[in-house]
Amino acid sequence: MDFEPNSKTREYLKRLGDFMDEHIYPNEERFYEQHRAGERWEEPPLLEELKARARAAGLWNLFLPDSRYGAGLTNLEYAPLCELMGRVKWSPEVFNCSAPDTGNMETLERYGTPAQKREWLEPLLAGTIRSAFAMTEPRVASSDATNIESSIVRDGDGYVINGRKWWTSGAGSRHCRLYIFMGKTDPKAPRHQQQSMILVPRDTPGITILRHLPVLGFDDAPHGHMEIDFKDVRVPAENILLGEGRGFEIAQGRLGPGRIHHAMRLIGVAERALEKMCRRVKTRVAFGRAIAEQSVTLERIAESRIRIDQARLLVYHAAWLMDTVGNKAARAQIAMIKIAAADTACQVVDWAIQAHGAAGLADDFHLGHAYAQARAIRIADGPDEVHRNQIGRLELSKYDGP
Repeated sequence: MDFEPNSKTREYLKRLGDFMDEHIYPNEERFYEQHRAGERWEEPPLLEELKARARAAGLWNLFLPDSRYGAGLTNLEYAPLCELMGRVKWSPEVFNCSAPDTGNMETLERYGTPAQKREWLEPLLAGTIRSAFAMTEPRVASSDATNIESSIVRDGDGYVINGRKWWTSGAGSRHCRLYIFMGKTDPKAPRHQQQSMILVPRDTPGITILRHLPVLGFDDAPHGHMEIDFKDVRVPAENILLGEGRGFEIAQGRLGPGRIHHAMRLIGVAERALEKMCRRVKTRVAFGRAIAEQSVTLERIAESRIRIDQARLLVYHAAWLMDTVGNKAARAQIAMIKIAAADTACQVVDWAIQAHGAAGLADDFHLGHAYAQARAIRIADGPDEVHRNQIGRLELSKYDGP
């Protein structure tokens, strides 16, 4: 296996890198200034300005593999681009490559009907609307998706939805127009055939956003994570995705690419934190010598480089397997990267905070937010414990038999 970027990826990396240098890094603080000055849940004007530039530059919808809608990149080809975008928390949206929209677009592209694609996928691909994914529930351990209690009940020519969801990412945006909702259509069916997914327009009567949920104190506006009550929400029967009882199947198909994206963005987070750490310690003096010359600092920098490179290669391997043998065959590697990338980012960002001293705790270097982002991924898309159990079982299964 060869993980050296091919000519297509190298071209995109050059174009994307140039765009980041010219338009993203110089505007980091401007983004936050506009956001602070404007409506909390409205995207800053800068975002729309940069989205137009990215689209004109052909750096748009890069994430969809094997699809006429995207750039035609494989998971392995897309992985380093995703890392590069992950270096700045808000930059993936500039290229219409941000979660949860990427996962929702892949879901619609893979499982949606032609009518569903026209109504929802096309505006999402155009970046004119945003979306949210409503699965996790406060009353049950949602790490086991079969625990979901929300109901989707057929009633004549429609479905009636009831349930409480939380950590519904993306629902805070003023531009969010669609929820993909997971609930049970038949609680008596076999365990993995009870759940279904259905498309719910945000303005449907009966939907109440109860509160936003900060992540370690960061509200992640204008994106946000919301707790939402769905009470007697009625949608047409044709809004069901793929058919009743197919929700768990859709969820499994959705999460594989999503975990690659999360992992690669976190590699970008870790790389940026290491860069900030190195720049900081070379300019600060403590106890008569540069912090960069002190052994504990050198050890942490070295360990950061080792961990980042290990995690990146593990992600490339998982992406290569997904491209060559499929998501199911790559499930152990997909679980591994979910754990490894978040662990790496958490540790490297923590060392970067320490290297910055008190400044690392402030917003000046955005390290606190980076840590919150990495720490949240250790729970999001299935907690680390679930993935470790899966990896352990798959490893033990190699020794079945005499």
